[in-house]
Amino acid sequence: MGKRGVVIALGGNAILRHRETGTAEEQAANVRRASHEIAGIVGEGYAVVITHGNGPQVGDILLKNEMAKDVLPPMPLDVCGAESQGMIGYLLQQSMQEALTAAGIGCPVATVLTQTLVAGDDPAFENPTKPIGPFYTAMQARRLQEEMGWRMVQIPRQGYRRVVPSPRPIALMEGEAILRLFLAGVIVIAAGGGGVPVVAKPGSMLRGVEAVVDKDYTAALLARLVGAIDLLILTDVERVAVNYGRPGQQDIHEMTVAEARDHLAAGQFPPGSMGPKIESAIDFLEAGGERAIIASLEQASLALSGRAGTLIHR
Repeated sequence: MGKRGVVIALGGNAILRHRETGTAEEQAANVRRASHEIAGIVGEGYAVVITHGNGPQVGDILLKNEMAKDVLPPMPLDVCGAESQGMIGYLLQQSMQEALTAAGIGCPVATVLTQTLVAGDDPAFENPTKPIGPFYTAMQARRLQEEMGWRMVQIPRQGYRRVVPSPRPIALMEGEAILRLFLAGVIVIAAGGGGVPVVAKPGSMLRGVEAVVDKDYTAALLARLVGAIDLLILTDVERVAVNYGRPGQQDIHEMTVAEARDHLAAGQFPPGSMGPKIESAIDFLEAGGERAIIASLEQASLALSGRAGTLIHR
């Protein structure tokens, strides 16, 4: 192909920002901003694969299911994940094509609805950690725990969210299709929300499971699949920090895999937050990747050029 490959993982905040109501118009406007930034990266000569979170969206779909259960049959979590993957893929695909056309870049864009293979005995099914859906107050969280049996966790400085099982991804079932499109020069949007989690059954059958795969873990798998040089994880902070949200917070501009492991072991990067991003960066680098970068969406291009974000390397 000749171009430097990068997998860009968009955080849920790139599609639905904190305190927004979640209208289609809000999400489309946010996606357009993200697409404009990514189109600039394509214009710099990168071959791009895009993946994205779906936490707020799939949580909202589940809440609608719960509220309408006396009128319509509720759908399981895997089906809700597929629904959100299609919706966000549509918005991204459309806005990316518009941004590329506006920039004078002739490059096709395609979304691949992706199933992610997980192990049926993954311990995550006994220990839900993945936040999904909107933020709630402490009072709302208690009510949802009592009325719906949801497990809730507090997110520092933001509120409470529901958590669900998040098993580790093993393989992407549509991996060959994604790779062929990438090698043909297509900008591929894949594995949205980490992909729909499925387990293998006898007779080469796949079955969806009630879980959400962390999109950062899947992003590392996706990057290895296409042979990307860089993994760019975009979130709602400008840099990784130790002592985040506490006295003595210190932003990190650059760290090695060994340093990242030390911070993980010290509990600096909690599960369901920065932890999976750091672990995914380590996985990617140890599998042969050159750079893993964690940055804000607004500084994506600057981060790739080494002028923003947190760079992690071997």
